[in-house]
Amino acid sequence: MATITSDMIKDLRERTGAGLMDCKKALTEVDADIEKAVDYLRKKGIAGAAKKAGRIATEGGVTSYIHMNNRVGVLLEVNCETDFVAKTPDFLAFCADVAMQIAAMNPACVRREEMDTSKVESERALLREKALAEGKPEKIVDKIVDGQVGKFYSDNVLLEMKFVKDDKKTIELLQQELVAKLGENIKIRRFTRYELGEGLEKKSEDFAAEVAAQIKA
Repeated sequence: MATITSDMIKDLRERTGAGLMDCKKALTEVDADIEKAVDYLRKKGIAGAAKKAGRIATEGGVTSYIHMNNRVGVLLEVNCETDFVAKTPDFLAFCADVAMQIAAMNPACVRREEMDTSKVESERALLREKALAEGKPEKIVDKIVDGQVGKFYSDNVLLEMKFVKDDKKTIELLQQELVAKLGENIKIRRFTRYELGEGLEKKSEDFAAEVAAQIKA
């Protein structure tokens, strides 16, 4: 068995935010492999987050984000269980990151269940028609379309989007990791995104792409 050092435990704790004993146990379970230990703690945290999902979360805060050119703005409500957690740096940083994500990617809704079903069915019909026109065998068209509809959700549903700062994570995974770290149920409740001149006839500009590029920079 590989030797587990205090430096390894410290490194793992800094990378995951987990407690000392949890870090030591994780390293023991994966024979002192740091990367595997990170995955171990992440999976454990997600399982713990699922158990907390049913708990009442009525505290939290409303975060505002204004893009530096004053052309895109976001108001975001995120809930947690206590006022204490709502004031922690980790919670506030999460809210700021999610608000920037909304500014950059312009999601349609927070979760899949909130998506306008008529839009989904319209998208599904168009994708099916396109697949058939491309000569795809009808017996596998529905399976192909299901995959493409999944991509449609990941492009339009906030929780299913890839995080603009780390595309290996979705916003939902980011939320679950915060739940595991802070020990409270945390939920993104709602948001409103404003774009200057939206709905008015104007020169076409891709503000969402501009915000995303500046966040990554």
